[in-house]
Amino acid sequence: MEASRTHKTPVSSSSITTVLKRIIAENGRDHVNGYIFAVLCLAVVALTTAFTAWIMETVVNEAFANQRADIVWLICGAILGAFMLRGLASYGQAVTLSKIGNNIVARYQRRLFSHLMTLSLGFFSESRSAHLAAQISQNINGIRDVLNLTVTSTARDLLTLIALIGVMFAKDWLLTLIVFIVAPPLLYALRYLSKRLRAATRESIIFNSHVLGAMQETIQGIAIVKAFTMEDELDRKVQSTIAAAERRANRIARLSERTSPLTETFAGVAISSVIAYAAFRSIYGGVLPGAFFSFIAALLMAYEPAKRLAKLQVQMERAVVNARMIYEILDMESPQRDRRGATELQVGEARIEFRGVKFAYGSNEPVLKGIDFVAEGGKTTALVGPSGAGKSTVITLVPRFYDPAEGEILIDGQNIASVTKASLRRHIAYVSQQPYLFEGTIRDNIRYGRPDATNAEIEEAARLAYAHDFILAQPMGYDTPVGENGVTLSGGQRQRLSIARALVRNAPILLLDEATSALDTESEAAVQKALDEAMTGRTVIVIAHRLSTIIKADKIIVMQSGTIAEEGTHQSLAQRPNGLYARLNQLQPGSGNNEFF
Repeated sequence: MEASRTHKTPVSSSSITTVLKRIIAENGRDHVNGYIFAVLCLAVVALTTAFTAWIMETVVNEAFANQRADIVWLICGAILGAFMLRGLASYGQAVTLSKIGNNIVARYQRRLFSHLMTLSLGFFSESRSAHLAAQISQNINGIRDVLNLTVTSTARDLLTLIALIGVMFAKDWLLTLIVFIVAPPLLYALRYLSKRLRAATRESIIFNSHVLGAMQETIQGIAIVKAFTMEDELDRKVQSTIAAAERRANRIARLSERTSPLTETFAGVAISSVIAYAAFRSIYGGVLPGAFFSFIAALLMAYEPAKRLAKLQVQMERAVVNARMIYEILDMESPQRDRRGATELQVGEARIEFRGVKFAYGSNEPVLKGIDFVAEGGKTTALVGPSGAGKSTVITLVPRFYDPAEGEILIDGQNIASVTKASLRRHIAYVSQQPYLFEGTIRDNIRYGRPDATNAEIEEAARLAYAHDFILAQPMGYDTPVGENGVTLSGGQRQRLSIARALVRNAPILLLDEATSALDTESEAAVQKALDEAMTGRTVIVIAHRLSTIIKADKIIVMQSGTIAEEGTHQSLAQRPNGLYARLNQLQPGSGNNEFF
C-alpha cells in the first residue's frame, strides 16, 4: 500500500466534444438565461451584417444606376438603424459573456481550492507548490474559453456566415458554387494543423509553469540564493527553461498562424474568380452591377467570420488542453476519504496507542518497521533518536496527514482510521519544526488555531507563549501585518506565534515537532515554561533534541532506523548498561540546553 500517493483517475486524451459536453453539463444550466440572451444578441449581429450586404444591390441599382432620389433617405435610414442595432447587440453579448466567463473562472477557482484541501499531504509532497500554482493560474481560463468560443463561433460567426451565404445564393448561385470549390482542401489542412497544435500546446503549458515555478522558488529563497552565491547557477538554469518555453511558444505561433496563408489564399482565389466572372457578365452581357456589388459585399463580409471559424478548431484545441489539465487535478481522488459510516471521535483521557504500525513514503524503503508504544493520557511522551529514525513520521500519522501501510493507531481505544478526520483534528494542536504564518495580521494568525476565539483568548495565548510583549512592540500591535510567511519577524518570534496558535486551540492532544528548535536560549527558557503549563493535563507527544525538554517527559521513546530501541524515563534509561540512550547521555556536557541528538 502506497499511503502517500494520491490516486489519480485515468485521464484519456478526450476529444473536444467530450470535454465540451462535460463543461456544458457543469455550467450550462446555471447560465442558460445569459447564454440565450447572448445568442439572441449575436443573431442580431449576424442578421444586421447580412442585411448590410443585401441592401447593396438596392443602393447601386436604385441610387446610382436609376438615380432615384426619393429612395436614398430610406436606404440611408435603414443602414444607420442596422449599424446602431448591431452596436447595441455587440455590447450586450460582450458584457454578458464576460460576466458569465468571470463567474465560471471564479467558480473553478473556488472548486479547485476546495478540492486541493481534500487531497492528502502526499500529493503536495510529490508536487512542487510553485509548479502547481503556476499550472492552475495558466489553465483556469481554459474552461471559460471553451464555452465562449463555442457560443461566439456558433451564434455569431456561423450564423453570420450562413446569412451571408444565403445572400450570395440569392444574388448568384453559380458564383457561390465557384467560391466553395476550394473549401474542402482548406478544411483538411486546418484539421491536420490542429492535431499538431494539441501536443505543442500541452508542452508549452508545462514549460511555462516550470518558468513561473522557478521564479517563485527563487524569490522565496532569495536569502539562500545570495548567501551561497547561487545567482549565476540559477540564472543559467532559469534561462535554459525560458529558452525551452520560448521555443515551444514559437512553434505554437508557427502552427497557429499557418491558418492565415491558407485562408488568405482561399480568399484570394475566391474573390479573383468572382470578379473575373462578374466583369465578364457586365461587359458582355449588359447585366446591372447591383447584384454583383451585393454579392461581393456579402463575400467580403463573410471572409472574417469564415476566417475565425477556420481558426476555431486550432483555438479550441488550445483551450481544451488547458481545460483537461484542470480536470486532471479535479479528478484526483484522495486515498484518505472518511470511511463510510465514520463516527465522531470521542476523547476522554486522550490515550494514544500505536499497534504494529508500518509506513513508507510511496515506493521507498519503510520508514517505520512495526512501531508499538502508548502515549498515556494527560502525560508527555518524548521521541528521541538520530536524524532519519522516523520521529517526525510518527507525529504526522496521529492527525492522519498520512495513513499507515499496516497496523493501527488508537485514541481512547478508537481506531483513528474509523473516525472522521475533522473530528480527529479538532482534538489536536500541532506545532511544526518550521513555523508558517499566513498573509494577514498577527491576530489573524493566532486565531487560525480556533476561529471563534475571542480577542481576550488570543492575547492570553500570546502571553502563555511569551509573545505578548514583542507583539505590543510592533507598529500596530496585534493588528500588524506579518508579511509573506512572517518575513517581518524573527525565527523565534514566528515560532512563538505558532505556539500561541496551538495554545488557543485548547485541544486535549498536543503534538510538538521540535517546537523550540528556532528559539534562542533565553526565548526557549521562557517558552518552555509556557509549554510546561500548557502541557499539564494534556496528552503530549514531543520530538525533542534538547536534554532540558527530554528530562521532564513522563516517558521517553528512543527510536533508531524506524524501530523503537528503548523506552522509559530519563533516569531509568540513563542508568541502563550499554543502552543507546545512556551512551548518548554520557557524551553530553553539563549544560541542560545542549543538543541531545
